Amino acid sequence: MRIGLMIEGQAGLTWERWIHILHTAERLEFPSIFRSDHYVIGAPKSSLDAYLTFAVAARETSSIRFGPLVTPVTFRSPQDVGRMAAQINQLSDGRFLLGLGAGWHEPEHVQFGIPFPPLRERFDRLEEAINIIKKLWGPGPASYKGEHYQIKDVDCLPKPVYGADTPILIGGSGETRTLPLVAKYADEWNAVNVPIGLYQHKVDVLEAACTAIDRDPATVHRSRTSMALVAGDERSLDRMTRWHMSLSGATGSPSAWRKEKAENNNFLVGLTSELVDTLGKFADMGVEEVQFEHFNYGSDEWPEYLAREIAPQVAAF
Repeated sequence: MRIGLMIEGQAGLTWERWIHILHTAERLEFPSIFRSDHYVIGAPKSSLDAYLTFAVAARETSSIRFGPLVTPVTFRSPQDVGRMAAQINQLSDGRFLLGLGAGWHEPEHVQFGIPFPPLRERFDRLEEAINIIKKLWGPGPASYKGEHYQIKDVDCLPKPVYGADTPILIGGSGETRTLPLVAKYADEWNAVNVPIGLYQHKVDVLEAACTAIDRDPATVHRSRTSMALVAGDERSLDRMTRWHMSLSGATGSPSAWRKEKAENNNFLVGLTSELVDTLGKFADMGVEEVQFEHFNYGSDEWPEYLAREIAPQVAAF
């Protein structure tokens, strides 16, 4: 199992912080760093456009893979996403991984005047977008006519490193539309904070969807985005928890707050040995990589802890 980092790009990210995080991730030999693709969630904070940050990542790093977890189909046309993704993929020598989703956060759409169609239409658009992006990445001229998007006789240049075979990640765990789309199109499936007691069921649904279209489920790589409150000792764990509590003005017992986060938000909480044990259970269910949310951009303590204490212990899983 591999351990990566996940950054909330709308949560106070600045250029100085982003470049520092990139350099830290490479220094600590993380295999991946992903970031959200949102404009705003909650109170407005510094929010860097995802694809501008990916161009910077392509130049500021040399080994780490990176990309969005995930780009909503609602923000940009698939033609624009496909072109930008191809160019960033080439700039990074194939290290950029395009992650796609249907979109979920309606308030930012309202604030920025972006249409937010009903759920069914968003998933219809997502499937069409994947088809257009794959067409753009393959040999041209290419055409595609869908209900929502069309291209005609287009040859999108430059192509990504692996052409039409360039991998795509799909994020989410919905059983009606998301997991069947994963089975049909994705090279990697990323589940966000799905609790350990439910994860195997989601795997079963995905594997059934693969079987239904004669795809080997083992060809879909599995990753998980995780929020966690974990440290090597109780004192450090309480200190970290109090920092998180301060973000929302919460007061009271750190242990009680962690318990609430574990029960209501599926945070992974506890000491190092507890996290390693939990990750072992996820590995038994086929999870190959876990991206941990990095919240405190002003400190390297969390990525250093993950690289020093967690990654070596789970590498053989």
